[in-house]
Amino acid sequence: MAALMWRTGCAQRQLSRLFVCGNFPLSSVPVRVLHTNGRRKLHAASTSMVAKIRPLYVLLGTGGGYAAFRQYENYKDHHQEKLGLEVQRKVAYTWEVALYKSVPTRLLSRAWGRLNQVELPTWLRKPVYSLYIWTFGVNMKEAAVEDLHQYRNLSEFFRRKLKPQARPVCDSHSVISPSDGKILHFGRVKNCEVEQVKGVTYSLESFLGPQTWTENLSISKSSFQDQLVTQEGNELYHCVIYLAPGDYHCFHSPTDWNVYHRRHFPGSLMSVNPGVARWIKELFCYNERVVLTGGWKHGFFSLTAVGATNVGSIRIYFDRDLQTNCPRYSKGSHNDLSYVTNHNQDGIVMRKGEQLGEFNLGSTIVLIFEAPKDFTFRLKPGQKIHFGEAVGSM
Repeated sequence: MAALMWRTGCAQRQLSRLFVCGNFPLSSVPVRVLHTNGRRKLHAASTSMVAKIRPLYVLLGTGGGYAAFRQYENYKDHHQEKLGLEVQRKVAYTWEVALYKSVPTRLLSRAWGRLNQVELPTWLRKPVYSLYIWTFGVNMKEAAVEDLHQYRNLSEFFRRKLKPQARPVCDSHSVISPSDGKILHFGRVKNCEVEQVKGVTYSLESFLGPQTWTENLSISKSSFQDQLVTQEGNELYHCVIYLAPGDYHCFHSPTDWNVYHRRHFPGSLMSVNPGVARWIKELFCYNERVVLTGGWKHGFFSLTAVGATNVGSIRIYFDRDLQTNCPRYSKGSHNDLSYVTNHNQDGIVMRKGEQLGEFNLGSTIVLIFEAPKDFTFRLKPGQKIHFGEAVGSM
């Protein structure tokens, strides 16, 4: 016991000499001895760390992680669909939609549009276009110009024309597909709601806007859907066609009809990929779109071109005044133009298969039309369709 006390005393004396002489290593000083200096150094280190944090990096990191999580969720859903299992659809929360809408997709799309118009050197055209062809499965054998060197920029390549015989127009059906694409949904309109994909709907009135394009508005009809139906015994139908980036980007008239009115909604430019369409309710009502309304032999008929990310340009061939993704137009508004004048009561007369307009990249076409109750769709959900093929008939 005495020996232990002696050793302890020697150790304490040695510690005191080292500390006084300044030879004691700082890292081994007990915390209680240097607690004041430690707080100061800890505060200085934390201040330096906060100063080094960049808000942009945090935003990019958070956004990238969230995007990766969404892609993983979509991958799982797609895998379950392949196995034939029922997928539980998850609709986005309000804050998720608000976060997505805060992304400057309109500005990014305008920048992408300008980039597409930059003329590429001849030697660079084939490698760039070949990579796009390989990525999105483009069939260049259908193109009117197969030589890739002839396309001066990406915009010309996106808007490439097809050979006349590549898309024969079906004459035996009254409504044909206006474009190449994938059938997302089709059927009758019920309760003023339209399905953008199975189980996810949007408001018919929000999508088309207030009914001002005709004077035949019946006050006795209470719902917006009933107001669109002009002939007794008819029903309202819809069809949604998604154009992928590798599809033919022009769209044509789906039937013989007269276009009376154009309404432009300068909204957001969120992606209209089927995975996003399943996730965001009323996605088509948020996005920029051009609604063409008129009539055909069975009553009301409309075709809507919906914009998407990097699709800031929607062009209608007979309407040179239309400017989409323009900074002077604010979200939440709409701009109307009537094609019916005192000198032209018929509006714009379109024939089935006639060229109507084009996108700058893949997007979506929505048909909403009136037809007799015996109208039958010749489609299957999710099927690939080409311009000119049958959509349905009586």
